[in-house]
Amino acid sequence: MDIDTGNGLEIKAGVPHDAVVTHAEMMRAFEAFKEANDERLADKRGDVVLEEKLARIDRAIDAQQRKLDEIALKGARPALGAERARAPNAPEHKAAFDAYVRSGDVAGLRALEAKAMSIGSNADGGYLVPPDLETEIGKRLRSVSPIRAIAGVRTISGNVYKKPFMTAGPAVGWVGETGTRSQTASPTIDELSFPAMELYAMPAATATLLEDAAVNIDQWLAQEVEQVFAAQEGTAFVSGDGSNKPKGFLNYTTAADDAWEWGKIGYVASGVSAAFPASNPSDVLVDLIYAVKAGYRQNAVFVMNRRTQSVIRKFKDTTGHYLWQPPAQLGGKASLLTFPVVEAEDMPDIAAGSLSIAFGDFARGYLIVDRAGVSVLRDPYSAKPYVLFYTTKRVGGGVQDFEAIKLMKFAAS
Repeated sequence: MDIDTGNGLEIKAGVPHDAVVTHAEMMRAFEAFKEANDERLADKRGDVVLEEKLARIDRAIDAQQRKLDEIALKGARPALGAERARAPNAPEHKAAFDAYVRSGDVAGLRALEAKAMSIGSNADGGYLVPPDLETEIGKRLRSVSPIRAIAGVRTISGNVYKKPFMTAGPAVGWVGETGTRSQTASPTIDELSFPAMELYAMPAATATLLEDAAVNIDQWLAQEVEQVFAAQEGTAFVSGDGSNKPKGFLNYTTAADDAWEWGKIGYVASGVSAAFPASNPSDVLVDLIYAVKAGYRQNAVFVMNRRTQSVIRKFKDTTGHYLWQPPAQLGGKASLLTFPVVEAEDMPDIAAGSLSIAFGDFARGYLIVDRAGVSVLRDPYSAKPYVLFYTTKRVGGGVQDFEAIKLMKFAAS
């Protein structure tokens, strides 16, 4: 059943009331933003009060968007016990893992390890979490990590994922029905390598928490590690140097798009150092969009931080319509020139020579490699009276298709 909110927005029954209210507030704030910005543009004196009013409304829009994201994330969290792994020993593993986390009892996990070496690891390195908990952590990371939500993801069982690709294909050509078919050249094959690096978190719990039977330990652990994992991953996927961490898409060699070659990320210059052009600033955004080939534009998104988004929010087209638009529906994303905008705080602010905006098909352009398994080592000794849980997962990442992503460089050329 659809519900009309009275402001042109239709929502599905069952959507939380606070989400409806927040979205309505955001739409009203954007209308106020447009009015204030129109006043600012019409005012030739540079009224400081107008500038402050605009900045205040801009911050309110950002705050409401973050609140909507939090509500959507909360609603996307299913009860951990509702979805069991299909492995026949999953209930036993869950019970044994629960006993290990609460009291340090390893007998159950060791018994399972004896039956199937893939279930647990030795106590020095911790024990693998139950499959349903590992799945839940993965779901949460997709929800809170902006790049993970749009990139391609591959789960592997080893330490390195290698992806072959052709740098030069086999020779081909047209030929008549009875024409001579000469032997074609062989393709040239190269490969990309994505090693999985170790990422860790160390949440702490009190003995009282662990002894409380009403506390869902699986859910507690997932909530404790998700934000830490997501923050570290988000930074690495954007700007990581590839040393003991994934290699971020901003850390590859860049080249002007007209001089682009495989292995580099192409960029479009804004034409002005540390700024958009004063006249028709949105033209360079159009140039960035069309620097990406048509096959990649179908699923392309903009990636930028909130400060860059704040600058672009003021842009209009020649008919006076704002290019940035708030989400048209609950759970949606803001859009820019009809393409979704992904807010990633690890993207750099606009500065001289900065690569502050990315655009492209990240599902094809950037690959995240997850090694199956999340391990937990219980440590009741290092921080008494607290119990530490050294939680690790292995993840890698890097660009897999250098044509799929383009950047905007805030420079003259």
